[in-house]
Parts: sequence; structure tokens; C-alpha cells
Amino acid sequence: MKTRQRLDYRNKLILAPMVRVGTLPMRLLALEMGADIVYTEELVDLKLLRSIRRPNPALGTVDFVDPSDGTIVFRTCAQETSRLVLQMGTSDARRALAVGMLLQRDISGLDINMGCPKEFSIKGGMGAALLADPDKAANILRTLCSGLDIPVTCKIRILPDVERTIDLVQKLAATGIAAIGIHARTRDERPQHPAHPEVLRAVAQAVDIPIIANGGSKNMHCYEDLRKFQLECGADSVMVARAAQINVSIFRPEGLLPMDELIKKYLRLCVDYDNAPHNAKYCVQSILREMQETPRGKRFLQCQTLQQICEIWELGEYCRRKQRELRTMGNSGRAEVKPPEALAKRQKLDEAAIAIAAEFDGIICRHMPFLRSTYPSDNQLPKTQLYVHAVKAGKSPPAYETQQCDKLFRSICTYDDQRFSSSYWEKNKKQAEQGAALVALLHLGQLEAEVLRDNGSLLN
Repeated sequence: MKTRQRLDYRNKLILAPMVRVGTLPMRLLALEMGADIVYTEELVDLKLLRSIRRPNPALGTVDFVDPSDGTIVFRTCAQETSRLVLQMGTSDARRALAVGMLLQRDISGLDINMGCPKEFSIKGGMGAALLADPDKAANILRTLCSGLDIPVTCKIRILPDVERTIDLVQKLAATGIAAIGIHARTRDERPQHPAHPEVLRAVAQAVDIPIIANGGSKNMHCYEDLRKFQLECGADSVMVARAAQINVSIFRPEGLLPMDELIKKYLRLCVDYDNAPHNAKYCVQSILREMQETPRGKRFLQCQTLQQICEIWELGEYCRRKQRELRTMGNSGRAEVKPPEALAKRQKLDEAAIAIAAEFDGIICRHMPFLRSTYPSDNQLPKTQLYVHAVKAGKSPPAYETQQCDKLFRSICTYDDQRFSSSYWEKNKKQAEQGAALVALLHLGQLEAEVLRDNGSLLN
């Protein structure tokens, strides 16, 4: 691993870890706006361990790819490496260390989520569940600090009692961590509840490591509010979540940027780094807020592709040109992944595909993965659309027959005396049936090939 300057957590403005927000385009925009350090969204250890590290020359990124379906688990680039912290969800010290070893050349810090109160984290023994088991939490941190070359931190919530909070932080600080992020609310409190900066001030006076204050977004509307919250907490640094999600230019000492200018900057980064359309849409929705009810906002809500979103902000031609350029440079994304990656299993899948084709001669087949996030509601799902088409045409409803190989599935849809199938192997039977219905809808002219290519549903 190359030697680089160790990340310093003192007197920093930090983009907090946020699910679906802290992907590469938003992290890069936060850095441009003045953030000193950016955190990824929480990524679970098992998902990272299953991923394959793959440099992407077309984008200039390093991608960690799920080999079963080609989706991007984590994408980063050299522009952010020296200021990037990956937040991990884990409940096991050995797994956490394995992930750290896999990732440490591509990040500058590793943070363990010990404060998330969501049910998913709690049930898995992650997040706020670790607050109830300080020995386990300390063991995870101690293992990472002794085994990695990069600084390790954690992010917690305060406990109902100040003294217990101080005891916990002192115990965690003794493991060798470089800093600790503290959300100024308890596990059971939510954003509408007032923060408790006085607790963070007491903690900061009791330990020597940097304290990163979090939880003040409710009263943050400009750069000065960030510094005010930092002072109220007596903290070394401040971490911003919701206020930055709404307007990431809150990190600018010069003031907030106009909404449209901010969205354009964000969308350009989404195009440049081939960000998933559903992720881009979610983040733009967070910026628009009540403006989604305007005529332009309603047009935006109908968008399904990055191209369509860009058209609304006069970036349509830029998006088309850049996507052509990236395809020319070989950025094929999911198309180059044939699950699973192992040669023996891939051969079995190919043999199974040949067997399916032999059994059902004359199948209309396209390489079309089913991407659930592309369909906001159930009545837009391919199977639903095809069923409605059958009802309106007075035809018998479609029938599905599914084949399984090595825990992966392909389905054949029989409709109007024709058979349709996607050559893309899916993770379960339901997704395989949706993929087959997609092929049928495309063949029947109910869906546009260009739209499907743009959202990643048509790979040939």
C-alpha cells in the first residue's frame, strides 16, 4: 500500500454517511462545495466481502462489483481518496478486518456504524445494537486499529445518561480509534426531537481524541450554523447529514448556491460517473422538496432515465454525448458480468441456456435484466403491464415457466402463441418472470428500446 498523509479529523466539516445519498456524485459535489471529509453511505460487511474490485478505465474509477448481478456496491475515484471515509455496518470483528484489508488502498479511513437505530441494523447486531454491548464494540475497533494501516473511527448516539455516555466513549477511545462521531440524540429519538449539545460538550471534555458533532441539521440553514453547532457541542469537527442532503452547498462559506445551479452540478457528476438513474432521482427529489409539486417537478417525477432527468435541466445533449463517449470507451457495466464469475458455474449456466433453447424452439430472446428500482409502483411492473395488455386485447393471460441453475433463474413467458425469455440469469423466480415479461413488452412495442438501454434494462 502506498504511503499517504494520515487523515486528520480535527477542525473539519464532514459530509455524514447517508443511505442512498452518499454515493460518488454527491461526495464529489460536497468536496467541491467545501467539505473537508466525505463519508460513504453505510455498506454492510458481507456485501463488501462478496464484491470484486474492478478498475474502470472508462470512468477513471475503482468499482466494487457484486459478481452475481453486476451491480455496483461501491464506486470511488482518485479525486476523493485522500478525504474519503467508508462507513461499514458490521457485528463481527474478523469480517470487519477482512473488509478493511480489501478496501484500505482505496479509502483514507474506515468508520464503524454504532448508532443507526433502523430495524435492519439492529436485527443484524449492527448499528445501535452495539451500544448495548460495549465489549463487542470495543473488540471490533481494537481488531481494526491493530490490523489496518488507515485510521479507524466509529459513529454512535448518546445514551440516556451523560455519565454512561462518557464511560462508553472512554472505553471506545481506549481501543486506538482516531476520532469518534457522536449524534446528539439517543437511540429512540428522531430528527423532530431537540439535540443535546450539552452532552457532547461534557464528552469532549472527558476524552483526548477528536469529537465529531452530528445531529444539528434541524437548525442548520447556512455555513455559519455549522460552526455554531460545533461551538455549542465543544467539538473538534462537525458532521452534516440532512441539511447537506437538502443543499450540499451549505459547506460554502460564501453562501448557498441557487437550487437549479446545484442540481445541474450534481447531474453532470451523475453523467460523468454513470450514476444509477434511481439514485440520481432520489437525490434530486431531496433537493427539490416542495418544488416537486410544480409543473416542472411533476415532469421530473415521471422520469425513469438519467437522460430524461437531464433534459429538464437542459443537460440532455451533454448526457447523450457523454453516454456515447463512455460506451465507446468500453463502459458496459452490468453487460460484462455473467453471474456467477466462477468459470465452472458459468459453463453450467451456458449449458442450461442451451438446453432451454433446445426445449423451446423459436423463443424470442433478449439480454434484459430486471431492475426493481426502475419501477416506482407495482402497477408499473412488466408482468402487470403485460397482463393489462392481455386483458385489453381480449387474449389469454401470459403463462410462465421457470428454469433454475445454481440458485439462479431464467423464465419463459408464453403469450399469444409466442414465447419470450431474457438470457439474463436472475436471483429468484419472480425477477426471472419479470425479465421475460420485459422481453415480451419490448417485442410488442409497449416499451421503447432507447429508454430500456438508458436505464440499464436492455443489454443487447
